[in-house]
Amino acid sequence: MGRATGTATAAREIKVVDLTDFEDRRARITEELWQAATETGFFQLSGHGLTRAETDAAFAAAEAYFALPEETKRGHALKKGLNAGWEYRSQVRPSTGTPDEKESYQLTRPHMAGLWPGEEELPGFRDTLLSFEARCHALAQRVLSCFAERLGFERDFFAEHHDPAGPLHQSTLRLLHYYAVPEAARGRSDGTWRAGAHTDFDCLTLLFQRDGQDGLQVCPGGEADTRAWTPVPARADLVTCNIGDMLMRWSGDRLLSNFHRVAPPAPDGYQGPRYSIAYFAQADRDAVITSPDGRHAPITAEDYLRQRIAANFGG
Repeated sequence: MGRATGTATAAREIKVVDLTDFEDRRARITEELWQAATETGFFQLSGHGLTRAETDAAFAAAEAYFALPEETKRGHALKKGLNAGWEYRSQVRPSTGTPDEKESYQLTRPHMAGLWPGEEELPGFRDTLLSFEARCHALAQRVLSCFAERLGFERDFFAEHHDPAGPLHQSTLRLLHYYAVPEAARGRSDGTWRAGAHTDFDCLTLLFQRDGQDGLQVCPGGEADTRAWTPVPARADLVTCNIGDMLMRWSGDRLLSNFHRVAPPAPDGYQGPRYSIAYFAQADRDAVITSPDGRHAPITAEDYLRQRIAANFGG
């Protein structure tokens, strides 16, 4: 399909927004976030407050988890429709019709019973991830507070619909492991993708990457039909963000949820495994997503997320 192929181009700018001195610079930061979100739907954050030690600890926990025996991970199998647990090549994007070449582990707070590895298997894993997830939640809500004000809502509007202590919470921290390219397949295309072209289901995505582990490409807005994709270089010091479908709907389509994908490595690129961590700020199940101008019918976040998961997980 069209969005599964296309040409990579570096013609577009993915803006970097500095969150340093956030409260003192809120008006300027809000303007920069709004511009990026309405032009491409993608931006990167510097001055975000998460330390390299925190992100390194989260990545170390991820690598340790994915190194566990498959039998152990199968004991944490993904809970259908709840975005919690481990999955293996089960995400089938409508854009490709083939499974993404990856495995992942989802942390969604209300649904983690029975899904944590034992402390004897991975010491500190649970505490490390819960701490990192809380830091991601705080950062996401800081950004969403800017969009709330610009959309004419109260500053804490989105925070009220993302309650990490509540049983209806749906935000997810996702550890991702894209497989190394097999020796026999290097330098040729077999039609598979690490992640086929898709938009995200949520309000806001935070993505953490490792230096040199490139592959993320975006295709913003009305230019999607050109099939031209912009690479987003992986930098460990920046948090890459994108608007999701929930927030686009809530904004009356002013904020753009755009297609992105994770491409296979170039023949002369790094062929080893790729690790990333994504945080999806998804409104609580009972939140009603409405469109300011009435162009979209109201829908609960629970129903919306269930529909999107069903369409994207085939195994």
